[in-house]
Amino acid sequence: MRPPADTVDRDQIQWITINARWLAMEAAARETEALPPALIAAPPAPYRIGVGDVLYITVWDHPELTVPAGPQQQLNAAGRPVQADGMLFYPYIGKVQAAGLTPDALREEITRRLARFIEAPQVDVSILTHASQRVRVTGAIRQPAVLPLTLVPLTLADAISQAGIDPAQADLSGIRLTRAGQTFTLDLEPRSTRTAPHAQVYLQADDHIHVPYLERKEVFVLGEVVQPGAIPFKTARLPLSQAIGRARGITQATANADAVYVIRGAPDLQGAPSQVFQLHARSPSAFALASQFELRPGDVVFVGAAGVTRWSRFVNQLLPFTSIISNAASAHNDLGSP
Repeated sequence: MRPPADTVDRDQIQWITINARWLAMEAAARETEALPPALIAAPPAPYRIGVGDVLYITVWDHPELTVPAGPQQQLNAAGRPVQADGMLFYPYIGKVQAAGLTPDALREEITRRLARFIEAPQVDVSILTHASQRVRVTGAIRQPAVLPLTLVPLTLADAISQAGIDPAQADLSGIRLTRAGQTFTLDLEPRSTRTAPHAQVYLQADDHIHVPYLERKEVFVLGEVVQPGAIPFKTARLPLSQAIGRARGITQATANADAVYVIRGAPDLQGAPSQVFQLHARSPSAFALASQFELRPGDVVFVGAAGVTRWSRFVNQLLPFTSIISNAASAHNDLGSP
């Protein structure tokens, strides 16, 4: 939920004053929304053996069970793979159901069954090859990666690091994590010194991480600026101050310093109001506020002229245009989903 701020609803327009209080509440809301509750509530689960894993089973003081071919046999060759039916074969006790058990649970099962043939057996189970549980990482990385899950829990941060993300091409503000048919969009662009949120997300088997590419986006700067027009950008964020700067700044002779507006079309077609943000640029702190206000693709920045009083009429004419742009940007993002 976004902060209430100082807003006034006029028909389908929500008016918001850009000030330090609103920016602070917006930043807090953004960090709160950075991780969906469904991901935070999923702690790392203990590793469970699966089909394709290769196990190394040691029975102390019984090398003939641990390495049947003798000590000269390579360690990997002594491994016992879990078959397609989830079973593995072990001397004396025959087939053992391994898939779905933790290593400790399998150790206890083998110990119990070996006790019929060996007095007080001491058994250890370790995993030579983790092959049953994997996650995929695609998109703006150096090469598509399939990463195994091991006894050490794998976080989203670990997966992105191991996949070799391309920092010049990756859009960290729109990473998509698909789990059990549900896709979460995560904004991992660092905005504060707090712990990175993706370090709190533990991955599960068959998770798919897609790192989108930084695509060409646009905002529109109109009105009393030196060079009005479309401002393209390929960064994850574009501050209001930078957009005005790339339009060569405000025309001092004719601009109304208190009439700097950002018009944002309705995010959906479900009746949500369009938003108009106003920056009082006469304030000494205006530059700092403009540097912290982040534009979105399709936003329209309008700098009004001095003496203009019929602003509402202009907004009502311009809002349908911005809604089309915002809806087009939304549709483009949906089409880009994996």
